[in-house]
Amino acid sequence: MRYLVLSDVHANLFALQAVLEHAQGRYDQIWFLGDVVGYGPHPNECIELLADLPGLGVAGNHDWAVLGKLELDYFNPVAAHVLEWTRGVLTSVHIRFLESLGEKIIPREHFTLVHGSPRHPIWEYVLNKVDAMFVLDYLTTRYCFLGHTHTPVIFQAASKPGMTCREIPLFGDSSTRTLTQESLLINPGSVGQPRDGDPRASYMILDDEQYTLEHFRVEYPIERTQKAMLDLDFPMPLIYRLSLGR
Repeated sequence: MRYLVLSDVHANLFALQAVLEHAQGRYDQIWFLGDVVGYGPHPNECIELLADLPGLGVAGNHDWAVLGKLELDYFNPVAAHVLEWTRGVLTSVHIRFLESLGEKIIPREHFTLVHGSPRHPIWEYVLNKVDAMFVLDYLTTRYCFLGHTHTPVIFQAASKPGMTCREIPLFGDSSTRTLTQESLLINPGSVGQPRDGDPRASYMILDDEQYTLEHFRVEYPIERTQKAMLDLDFPMPLIYRLSLGR
């Protein structure tokens, strides 16, 4: 089976559409790693697209905030502004979709799906090797796909006692890697809110028979998303940052 691995769409419809078009024919099912809503102007439309596709997913912190499972005080003011707006525009059908998303899923042998980390699936950030070393101890499968940081990266567990884990940044238009025997934390990056300095949408394809992982970057019409945000009077920092990938 081939899996399209997506995370952090953040209500960016045009980025999600570009990824799905680019990935067409490359996958059989979708694994979604959370935060379909928040920051962006098209929450209902993005949920509707994902809900119609074969696959499964987990919830992110923005998804939980919209459902009232997290207080908006946990978020910075610009993020909280859009979350409050999102609460007011989501349809009941799309709210039920968010409610259906679990905290952690083990969809196949060797693979775990979370938004944040194996230790704290919704909220914890795995930003660097130190973070990775702590949370790897909580991993019950060989591999874990996670999102939340909006940065594509792989953290590989140490192959020998006394060694530190390895950080493998992912750059460029595309790359293919073979999964190792060591445990891996794998972040596909963000579809709708990249923060690694590259504004293009980011996603991965997992082939669980060949044990290969492909990473892709896809251009999308950023200015269309920005115009939709501007029309809704969203905070300017959220609009501007899409152009920077920060």
